[in-house]
Amino acid sequence: MDPETAKLLAIAAIMSVGTIVPALSIGWIGSKGAEAIGRNPEGASKIQTAMILAIAFAEAIAIYALVVALVLKFVK
Repeated sequence: MDPETAKLLAIAAIMSVGTIVPALSIGWIGSKGAEAIGRNPEGASKIQTAMILAIAFAEAIAIYALVVALVLKFVK
């Protein structure tokens, strides 16, 4: 396998793992947040704030994966 093919496979692996894992995490966070709000409607504002913050952190992982993939793609 030549280095260019290995580089492209690494980019594909980074982007696939870097998008699937945050997507699953965001779905899980949203599910648990909705479940918590359903159990305690009075605490909805605090739960929603924490949920949105956790979703933003999970989404940041996907952005980091994109940056790493772009660096691998365009830096020689």
